[in-house]
Amino acid sequence: MRTCLKKSGILAAAIAVIVIAGCKNTAEEDKKTGTSNAPEGFVEVPGTSIAGTESWIPSSEVFVSGRVLEINSFYMSDHEVTRAEYKEVIGSVPGIADAYDKDGHKLTGDAAGKNPVNTVSWYDALVYCNKLSIKESLIPCYKINGSTNPDDWGAVPTSSDSTWNAATCDFDADGYRLPTEAEWEWAARGGENYIYAGSNDVNVVAWYTSNTNNTGTRDVKTKKKNGYGLYDMSGNVCEWCWDRYGNISNTTPNTGSASGSGRCLRGGSWCYSADRARVAYRSSNAPGGSSFSLGFRLVRSAN
Repeated sequence: MRTCLKKSGILAAAIAVIVIAGCKNTAEEDKKTGTSNAPEGFVEVPGTSIAGTESWIPSSEVFVSGRVLEINSFYMSDHEVTRAEYKEVIGSVPGIADAYDKDGHKLTGDAAGKNPVNTVSWYDALVYCNKLSIKESLIPCYKINGSTNPDDWGAVPTSSDSTWNAATCDFDADGYRLPTEAEWEWAARGGENYIYAGSNDVNVVAWYTSNTNNTGTRDVKTKKKNGYGLYDMSGNVCEWCWDRYGNISNTTPNTGSASGSGRCLRGGSWCYSADRARVAYRSSNAPGGSSFSLGFRLVRSAN
């Protein structure tokens, strides 16, 4: 990125105008030039202004007629959080599905470290995000009961909890968080018009029931990435989003419905059909619930 220097004097001011005019660095330009300020393992997803008048292929239940959205550019992990990454931050991994490599060989112990973590609740994901932010000296995004330190939150609930459900998110913080549902779908589409994230052929981009035989997860980043460089957006494990789950209308804010007991899930899973792997498919789960099919992916503000 160029640096714009301020100088005094009329000539210097004229030079500054010329230099400033050339100081433009967007996610779209980064994509074209192959440069980016994204952290390691992340890609920069370009922002967009959605007027609510667009036609979407495939059609969307999130980008609906009349819904005006401003999606700022953001960094998204190019892979789902792995078992090894989760263990490094939390110290252990939860009860998990069987793990396999892309060729169908079963993996155990540390050998399964590159498979996505699963059996994590929405509450678990919030804890991970803030703990990782604190570990890397970033500003945590989530606050529960007045604190951003998960050590103050108490034990992670295993069923719906009103205090944890009232968690707030500071979207201006530079720490890690879950994507909003709009961010997730915008990223999954990858600037393309495919049914699945990166292809119209589900087998090219997704691990799902037919090509895993319902045996377990597969190591991440072994299928084709989408147009923004993101892997497994259509399958391996379903991914938690920040939003409450509900019907979306033209008055729904950027961060989703204001009410609803469930939290949004997006993307397919190793034990789900191809239908659920579509970029437009929506589902939900109770925030305290977990299963072999559930995992998550991280984002960070790029501003």
